[in-house]
Amino acid sequence: MVLKEDIARIVGDDNINWERLRNASVLVTGATGLLGSLCVKTLLALPFPVRVYALVRDREKAEAQLGSRVHYVTGDVREATQEEPAPEFIIHCASVTKSETMLKSPVDTMDISILGTRNMLELAHRCGTKSMVYLSSMEAYGVTEEQQNPVTEEKLGYVDLTAARSSYPEAKRAAECFCAAFYHQYGLPVKIARLSLTMGAGVPLSDNRVSMQFARSAIGGQDIVLHTAGQSQSNFCYTSDSVRGIFTILLNGKDGETYNVCNDKETRRICQIAALVAEQIAGGVIHVVYDIPEGNRFGYAPDAALKLSSQKLMALGWTPEVDLADAYGRLIRYIKGE
Repeated sequence: MVLKEDIARIVGDDNINWERLRNASVLVTGATGLLGSLCVKTLLALPFPVRVYALVRDREKAEAQLGSRVHYVTGDVREATQEEPAPEFIIHCASVTKSETMLKSPVDTMDISILGTRNMLELAHRCGTKSMVYLSSMEAYGVTEEQQNPVTEEKLGYVDLTAARSSYPEAKRAAECFCAAFYHQYGLPVKIARLSLTMGAGVPLSDNRVSMQFARSAIGGQDIVLHTAGQSQSNFCYTSDSVRGIFTILLNGKDGETYNVCNDKETRRICQIAALVAEQIAGGVIHVVYDIPEGNRFGYAPDAALKLSSQKLMALGWTPEVDLADAYGRLIRYIKGE
């Protein structure tokens, strides 16, 4: 199956210093989310013992998804202050990911990112954690200008602080700032992974993000419907490449540093991605149509001209392996259960 192939690709990356994890305790927050669950499955697939802990809110749901080899810690990331387990490594994935939630519950969106990250940083500090990686987002850049491209890690753009949807990017910035503060004040070995749009095998079949909508349209022979003009540039990375990037940063990265995780050769506008799926993946039997409502009731982020650079992460030995067309092919195979 596609997902097993992807996990094998991650574990088989000899550039990553996997030996640091031998017999180690690793805590993953947001372990039932896309990247959290893939990180857990990667840890379980390593050819040596690792004590894997997952911070989850619903143990029954998590155990059905991740199995019985995981040690579950039940609780809210904003309140998780217990010192057991004492994790040697932390992969902090917990975050709001649905745009509708960002619009309807901006306070909760900010609390989960900011308070949850501070709790994890305090836990790492108390326990003498060897390395922690915080999963941020390309949305932390805000709205950048075309002349800033390619965008490296130090180039931040504008965020409208009055918009409810800004609760997500601004909270990501604040959480990153907390990471930097703990590094500078306490020497905490924390790193930041700024993730681009991640899609591919492992995405929940119920997920409604753009890549899943496009893939389902291709499978069902239905036109792709865009609710915007699709002019925002999308910085993409396939799931297995993203997870390889996360572990590269955790185990090979420099403390206190931020790394973009993206396939910078595959930066395209949303309308261009839709056209690729319609023409190349679906063989031209479907089309791209536009149904643009007034207002932003779908909670989409503002149009961006962002073109991320992954050169800093590539300097650690990481390279993306799956291009956009292959990514959609693999995603469709995964959805079909092939």
